Amino acid sequence: MEFKVIKKAVAHQFNEMCRMAKEDGVGLFRANVDKDKLWETYLASFPEGTNPMFRERTEHDCSCCRSFIRAVGNVVAITSKNEIVSIWDVDVADKEPAYQAVADALAKLVKSKAIENIFLSVESTAGVDRNFEEVVNGTPIEWQHFFVNIPREYVVRGKDIGTRLSDARALYDVLKRSLDELTEDAVETVLDLIAQNSLYRGAEHKMAVSTFRQLQKEYAKLKTKKAKEAFVWRSTKKVPVSVSKIRNTSIGTLLVDLSNEVDIEEAVRKFEAMVAPMNYKRPTAIVTPAMIERAKQTVEELGLTSALSRRHAVLSDISVNDILFVDRTAKPKLGGNVFDDLVATVPDKKPKNFDKVEEVHIDKFISDILPRATSLEVMFENQHIKNLVNIIAPQDPTAGKLFKWDNNFSWAYKGDVADSIKEKVKAAGGNVTGDLCCRLAWFNYDDLDLHMVEPNGREIYYGCKYSRFTGGQLDVDMNAGHGETRTPVENIFYGNRSGMKEGVYTLYVRQYSRRENVDVGFEVEIDFMGDVHHFAYDKMVTGDVQVAKFKYSHKNGIEIIESLPSSKVSKEVWGLMTNKFHKVNVMMYSPNHWESSGSGVGNKHYMFIIEGCNNPEPARGFFNEYLDTRLDAHRKVFELLGGKLKVEPTDEQMAGLGFSSTQHDAILCRVKGSINRVIKIVF
Repeated sequence: MEFKVIKKAVAHQFNEMCRMAKEDGVGLFRANVDKDKLWETYLASFPEGTNPMFRERTEHDCSCCRSFIRAVGNVVAITSKNEIVSIWDVDVADKEPAYQAVADALAKLVKSKAIENIFLSVESTAGVDRNFEEVVNGTPIEWQHFFVNIPREYVVRGKDIGTRLSDARALYDVLKRSLDELTEDAVETVLDLIAQNSLYRGAEHKMAVSTFRQLQKEYAKLKTKKAKEAFVWRSTKKVPVSVSKIRNTSIGTLLVDLSNEVDIEEAVRKFEAMVAPMNYKRPTAIVTPAMIERAKQTVEELGLTSALSRRHAVLSDISVNDILFVDRTAKPKLGGNVFDDLVATVPDKKPKNFDKVEEVHIDKFISDILPRATSLEVMFENQHIKNLVNIIAPQDPTAGKLFKWDNNFSWAYKGDVADSIKEKVKAAGGNVTGDLCCRLAWFNYDDLDLHMVEPNGREIYYGCKYSRFTGGQLDVDMNAGHGETRTPVENIFYGNRSGMKEGVYTLYVRQYSRRENVDVGFEVEIDFMGDVHHFAYDKMVTGDVQVAKFKYSHKNGIEIIESLPSSKVSKEVWGLMTNKFHKVNVMMYSPNHWESSGSGVGNKHYMFIIEGCNNPEPARGFFNEYLDTRLDAHRKVFELLGGKLKVEPTDEQMAGLGFSSTQHDAILCRVKGSINRVIKIVF
């Protein structure tokens, strides 16, 4: 038997587990296996005749290999599917079937046990690679043993390992208890209360509660105890500590009370007694069961019960009379038979190309350009994530009138802009309303620091968070000390520009502690009075990286002198890659301004329905501002009801980008027709 075969296979498996765990941002773990039991299983698993006596002990009864098995024999990884992988999951059956039997027995034992904790080691190696034994005739014998190098991220000082393991176990225990004991209804109710502004400073907890709700959904799908335990261990490494420890926070007390069926008014009162000032008065009332019952009676009397059931609209739901433009490939899917009037006949000549981008107001675009277009493509930029929109239809096409307009179609914009740096800073408790806000976001466990050099040469950074010179302040500093999250942010803001000194400011990012080699780079927003400049750096950060140097004056605000490229990293949202052109199937007004709506009611929105756009999250079926005035008396109930009756994702949706007529915005549109050109449409 060639021991090197199993030795190399186990070392390779360990290295692959380390690589996988690092890429996944999770790390390795230990199974709860008695070390002596592991060693006994190792010796007992050799097929008869394959572990002969050598002098006083069997050939494989080796103190070096025993040390290895006791040190790392119970190390496991958890895959993204919550499956356990051990270092003994190797394939050497063709070369050494006896060793395969041993590996299989050890793998079976390790994977039969629950995960005990994260994997840490005080040693940088496990086992001994090889050693030599002097024999009587002077010829040394070389002995091979199990051996691996342990990556630096798993090696800790002996005095620290107990604390690290205790903290990791406590994090697992509280998250597991939260997932087992907090009910889905309680979490949904808290999210609804936050959405309707019924909790004091509730918005600060929105990220933690929303993230926990997503964990809760995934946890509920798991069938076995072992899969659930694996999921919880993975989650403790993937989500912020505020989510893992949610049960032990102030919002957690509310979740516990609601899960224990405490009356909602009493539960919220207890929560606000902890976090609200003594003179606090609620801005909105809590919805009571009596209010719900009265709203239910009204809905039934008006015959609107079936109107509350909503679904994603599809092209075949829409009449051709309610759209402004349709791509020829989408025509067969539309309701109705009239297509010829939608697009004017285009002269049969070679299209022209224009390099210069012209700026056109949306009204002029619709009246002068759209009638002669044969195809549209729009540039989906990161700043348009907030513009993602779904068209929502009634499940029952014969249902009564639910809205202020005559059709029963509605729309829902992307509610949680998870990729917005501003939203992440806000969720972390940072100031996003200052006259000047400089926000940094990155994507791994590194500790990056945001620095602002002011005109007098002084700096705002983690070592000096407040400037008496200007009033500037660093209020969010994440991943300091150790990596807590892979979605960290930092924020430097100036609450009032009048306090800023005129002169040149320099904003840069410093790599304080590099912990990963994946998901490198960062993004920065400089937001002055709502005018946002985006900057991206897609390389590994070493030393200092200057983001921007700008001049501030009271008269002109900020003027960028030099900077990184003003752009953002492309990402996939709703099935679309940002910073790319995408084909428009249909362009139309929002349903409240369709021909079938009667006269236009409320603000007009311009909708670009994009091919391949698909919202993967539940969408709100209606909002209070849409509802028929006959339902005004029950607005508080409908605010919560709209959050509960969300439309589940489907493969086929009418989704794309929407722009309100009341907000300044712009989008690049590539138009093909008699003339090919790129136009900047302004709203």
